[in-house]
Amino acid sequence: MEFVTIGDPGNAPDTDVNARPLNAGSVGYIYGIGKFEVSVDMINKYNADFGLDNSLEITTDQLGEKKPALSVSWNEAARFVNWLNTSTGNHAAYKFTTSGVNDNIALWDASDTLDYDPLNPYRSKRATYVLPSFNEWYKAAYYNPYNSTYYDFTNGSDTRPTAVTDGLSGAVYTESGEASPTGPADVDQAGGLSPYDVMGLGGNAWEWEESSVDLSNNDGSLIRGVRGGNWGNGYIVLSSSVRLDEYAPTFQSDSFGFRVVRLHAVPEPSMMVIGTLFGLGGLVAKRRMKK
Repeated sequence: MEFVTIGDPGNAPDTDVNARPLNAGSVGYIYGIGKFEVSVDMINKYNADFGLDNSLEITTDQLGEKKPALSVSWNEAARFVNWLNTSTGNHAAYKFTTSGVNDNIALWDASDTLDYDPLNPYRSKRATYVLPSFNEWYKAAYYNPYNSTYYDFTNGSDTRPTAVTDGLSGAVYTESGEASPTGPADVDQAGGLSPYDVMGLGGNAWEWEESSVDLSNNDGSLIRGVRGGNWGNGYIVLSSSVRLDEYAPTFQSDSFGFRVVRLHAVPEPSMMVIGTLFGLGGLVAKRRMKK
C-alpha cells in the first residue's frame, strides 16, 4: 500500500461559502494518505489472514484484483484498518465491543487513558492507520500546497477535469457526450493526480470519511460523510461543494469504496510503502482563484 505525504501542517481552512463542510481542510500535522483507493486484492489479503475463521470476513464486489473494493460498509472498512494496524504491530484505531463484522463501533472514553481523544472519540490516539477525517480527505483533494490555495476540483483547478474511462489523466466519471465508463477503473488507472499526487479522489468510487456528517463523532451509529463521486456520476459531485450526508456506517453500496490514512512519522518525502503486507516494493490560504 503506497502512501503520499500530505505536508504543510497548520494550513488555513477553505473559507469558500460553497464548500462542504464549511471551513474544512486545515490539518495541524503531517500525515500520509493512500495514493490509491483500497483494492479488491487488499481485501482478499485481509480475508485470507483469518484462515478458517470467516466471522470477520469482508465481502466486496469481485470485479478484479486491481479494482476498488466496493460494497464495503464504513464498519467493515474500520475492521480492515484495525487489521492493518494490528498485523503491523500497531494499536487498533477503532473500538469494537461486539463480534459482527458490520457492527457499529463503541467510543473511546476517559477510561481508555492511552486512546481517548475528547476531540475525536472514534479514533485511538495510538493508531497508526485510520480512515481519513473530513479535514484529512479534503486537504488531500482540494488544497494546493504550492500556492496555498483551495480549488473546486481535485485536479488543482476550478475547471472540471476531462471525463475518461481510465488512465493517468482526467477523472473517471460520466458526462453527457463524453466518456461513459460502465464501471470503475483499476485503482492505479483512476485518472489524474491531485496537487499532492493522490489518484482517484474525484470520480471512480465514492469514499467513506471517518467523520460523522455533523462532525461530532459522538455516537458509533451516526451517519458518516462520503466524498468524491463515482464512475457513473456527473462532474458536479466531484467538487468540493458535495458531501453525501445520508448513509449509516452499516450501509453498503456497489459504488462506495475507501482509502487509508497513515499518521505519525513520515519516513519518505513523498510516499510510504507497506511492503510486508501487500508485496509492493504554517501556511496561510489565499482566496481561491477562479479561472
